[in-house]
Amino acid sequence: MTLTATAPTLEGQVQHAAATKIVLAGKLFDPYTLDLLDNQAITICNDSGMILDVAPFPENGSDLASFDGEVIDLRHLTVLPGFVDTHVHFFLHPYAETSWEEQVTKESIVERSIRATLHAKRTLMAGFTAVRDLGTEGAGDADIALRKCLSSPGALVPGPRYFCATRAIAPTGTYGPKSSLYLNQEGIDGVTGVDVADGTQECIKAVRRQIGAGADWIKIYYAVRSRASEVSRRVGAASMATFDFDELKAMIGTAHAYGVKVAAHATNRSTIIPLINLGGKGEIWDRAVSSFKAALELDLDNISCGGDTGVFAHGSNALELSLMVHLGANWKKVLRWATLGGWECVRSKTWEGEAGETRLAQVGDLKEDPRIVGDNEVPFGAVRRGFIADLIATPGNFATNFESAVSAENIQFVMKGGRVYKRDGLPLV
Repeated sequence: MTLTATAPTLEGQVQHAAATKIVLAGKLFDPYTLDLLDNQAITICNDSGMILDVAPFPENGSDLASFDGEVIDLRHLTVLPGFVDTHVHFFLHPYAETSWEEQVTKESIVERSIRATLHAKRTLMAGFTAVRDLGTEGAGDADIALRKCLSSPGALVPGPRYFCATRAIAPTGTYGPKSSLYLNQEGIDGVTGVDVADGTQECIKAVRRQIGAGADWIKIYYAVRSRASEVSRRVGAASMATFDFDELKAMIGTAHAYGVKVAAHATNRSTIIPLINLGGKGEIWDRAVSSFKAALELDLDNISCGGDTGVFAHGSNALELSLMVHLGANWKKVLRWATLGGWECVRSKTWEGEAGETRLAQVGDLKEDPRIVGDNEVPFGAVRRGFIADLIATPGNFATNFESAVSAENIQFVMKGGRVYKRDGLPLV
């Protein structure tokens, strides 16, 4: 049976009832315009999970009288694209529970993998429908296997879209765990927190090896702290470049040649500027508050949200969003950074440049079907035709109590890829 909507706002949506569902949003956040739109009907293809249409509807919903498909009524909630955390570590849990070194050296890969699946579910239930994991920290390539288990079709466990960096890369002597007996030894019992590489050839091999294993991103540690901090705190805690310019250039150039982006852990001007000049993406840690406030004063908008989640509890990812608002950021911009900005950060290089702009302009043609391009290649972070239906909803008021509105407890609805994972505040998986 074929149904044709009769109201003008839904004109042209000729679909089999079983083939589509409609989400009714009392308010809908648009990260492109920063507007909160009233009374929007979002039509979603059940097979692909793609958004087919977004259109206004009357408050009484009379336009839907002839629609026999599933209608999800969220008229009492504000709907927005799923959040994106661009810096998590699913294979870590809070250091307040267990130190980093004990996790890496005393917890088995099996235990850490089971924990990672729990972290993935908590993250999704908190409204984060996509994440970038910047290193397994001693768990090898386990994130690649986890990505397979999280990805549709045939996902084994619930979780967000999962972008992996496998093993971060660092040079000899710059990363743990460290033996207290054999001080010059890399790692403990064969376990190292990173992929160790020295010299341009080893660096190139490490990048190629990780991309060959399936990495979505390459992560570079570009700062060092030494054991001299035990007796010379200022010297030992100083941030300095670990790789030389040629090594850095070799890694970034190789990754880009393979169409893969690079993220780098850098902490001050001397390490950040070379990365930016070579096309890396720096993560500024030291003086984070003053750096963020300076970015606000300069009206910088190329920002995404990544909290290093794992150091603190998974599922509490929205703490960084609240901190940004607390430090003076406009809440609408923070929502943009946490949604569309997240996708613009983690997406593949095929979405960048002129070719990427052309591809984005054609999204409405519905060619970015996940069954064709894959789970991590679909556009997300906005609620528009041709984007994947990653949606969340909250009853909170962003303007008056932002922290409450984005908290995991107030995320009442979660959809990823057109499938509902949380409704009325309760997990369905």
